[in-house]
Amino acid sequence: MSENKRVLVTGAGGFIGSHLVTYLKGLGFWVRGVDLKYPEFGETYADEFEILDLRRWDSCLQATRNVEEVYALAADMGGMGFISAHHAQILYNNSLINLHTLEASRVNGVGRYLYTSSACIYPEYLQENENVTPLKEEDAYPAMPQDAYGWEKLAREIFRLRPYL
Repeated sequence: MSENKRVLVTGAGGFIGSHLVTYLKGLGFWVRGVDLKYPEFGETYADEFEILDLRRWDSCLQATRNVEEVYALAADMGGMGFISAHHAQILYNNSLINLHTLEASRVNGVGRYLYTSSACIYPEYLQENENVTPLKEEDAYPAMPQDAYGWEKLAREIFRLRPYL
């Protein structure tokens, strides 16, 4: 069933993305990985790996061509120090990445799109105790994300991606 399914993993050079590529290959999918860099944690198992800047519309069109599903993990992250010092850059870059990838998926006829969010959508005070109870979706409201990275992620959730595909 999944042997012929063609999928895209954005952010495939990162820790989670590279492991997702391996997992999907194990399920029999044909996988294209896309990132600004090759995986740092080992070889990629992607059938095809492309170095693309997903802030660019043309790169998103190229990345989403001829695939049935997109697993959207790409983000300008850089760790908490970078995130907390570069709010505008993070918000701008991640908005471009997500909006361009989503629209390119629609234009290229992608059937399914998995958007990945972050714990940063939740208020920081809910995450400070090491004995924290598991967070629920409704715990994100009233909205008080941890930083601009969290605001961008929450905005994509609020506007729900489903109507586009």
